[in-house]
Amino acid sequence: MKTTFNTLFGAMLLAGSASAFAASSVDLTVTGMITPSACEPTLSQGGLVDYGKISAKDLYADRPTQLPTQALQLTLTCDAATLAAIEAKDNREGSAHVGGDADLFGLGLINGNEKLGAMHLRLLSPVADGVTVRTIDSVDGGSTWNANTFMATNSITSVADASTLAPIPFQTWSSSLEIMPRIAPTNSLTLTNEAAIDGSVTLSVLSPKRADKDFRPL
Repeated sequence: MKTTFNTLFGAMLLAGSASAFAASSVDLTVTGMITPSACEPTLSQGGLVDYGKISAKDLYADRPTQLPTQALQLTLTCDAATLAAIEAKDNREGSAHVGGDADLFGLGLINGNEKLGAMHLRLLSPVADGVTVRTIDSVDGGSTWNANTFMATNSITSVADASTLAPIPFQTWSSSLEIMPRIAPTNSLTLTNEAAIDGSVTLSVLSPKRADKDFRPL
């Protein structure tokens, strides 16, 4: 506190001495959001999916090679019943070997600019507070919703009951998160050295600024 106060005081003196030449000002903006409750997302296995070593000779040259589907358990735990959604950010954006498909997340680049592959992420068997629900997504920030099990880079995902297409509040939501990667045709890759599969996605919890629209980070 003392260091901060002294620095601020010096700045005030400097501003006062300059007032004979020109008036100056600066705006301080304080922002934030108080939410009724916080939600914590967790993934089983620490969020790690490891395919080990795959021989290049076992991959197709002229079409993508689908790797075995693996699944993690995704759980959102909130302090109280809350309207919330999940946003998936592709940390390897631009590396999916099929461009323009928002449902595909990249697996990283090899040799500088070669797109190694892509993966789908799908949420199955969602349960909210012990009741079976269904996943829904929105591409306009929560104004409208559609039934969908796949996550995408341009949408947010929440849960609804069987009779509605709108998010419902929950305290705990769990789903099986399926990871379905595929390697690009090897005729488009240089595989003379080991190439690392490097998919990375950040799942963030969002809360609506209003009950039916405009989801923001918690």
